[in-house]
Amino acid sequence: MANKVALVTGGTGGIGTVMCKRLAKDGYKAVANYYSKVVPTADAEKWRDDLRKEGYDVHIADGDVTNFASCADMFKKINSEIGQVDILVNNAGITRDAPLHKMTEQQWYDVINTNLNSVFNCSRLVIEGMIAKGWGRIINISSVNGQKGAYGQTNYSSAKSAMYGFAKSLALEVAKKGITVNCISPGYIGTSMVMAIKEEIREKIVAQVPVGRFGSPEEIANMVSYLASDLGAYITGANMAVNGGLHMY
Repeated sequence: MANKVALVTGGTGGIGTVMCKRLAKDGYKAVANYYSKVVPTADAEKWRDDLRKEGYDVHIADGDVTNFASCADMFKKINSEIGQVDILVNNAGITRDAPLHKMTEQQWYDVINTNLNSVFNCSRLVIEGMIAKGWGRIINISSVNGQKGAYGQTNYSSAKSAMYGFAKSLALEVAKKGITVNCISPGYIGTSMVMAIKEEIREKIVAQVPVGRFGSPEEIANMVSYLASDLGAYITGANMAVNGGLHMY
């Protein structure tokens, strides 16, 4: 594991941070992608330094995951400075919620580009190296709303649902190459952003969840860890629903 490189797109965010910490703890060379026009490089460097003080040796990589050329530059730098990416976690995502009759073209394309086109950009740029090496892991972080839909999220739910088709098709293409491709669909996760919501609203959300609580970022990171390891080598083209029973199928 010490020689394997794991990249998490959108890695400096709430769930991304916990995934990076878990992958570093597992012994991988963990790399967090960020985009300097959204997260200033000084902030990303502080994030990295703070994690290293906690004992997690995590690297950072600047790149716009919505832009193929920017991704290519990012992967070139990672390859030369850290090593070839063996594990790709497609985690970058945003929301721009609005009912469709009020949704702007920009809101649609911002979400599709960040949540879905980024999956193509990053996966396309790592897949040949994984094939050549005969080993690789691609893990898409989707959402329960990609399975069941959500009011005001035709853009978000479309992108998250499309991740399933992408994973299943790519899994078929590379199954014999030692590469697995899977999705994880979190339900309501207790990130700092969610916990900042008013208590009465949080209670209404939790009331919808059969297990009676929010999930933790660590529970998503645990699933990433499993799928990235050789323990998950027989799982490919699958979606792992981590939602506390919110949606069953």
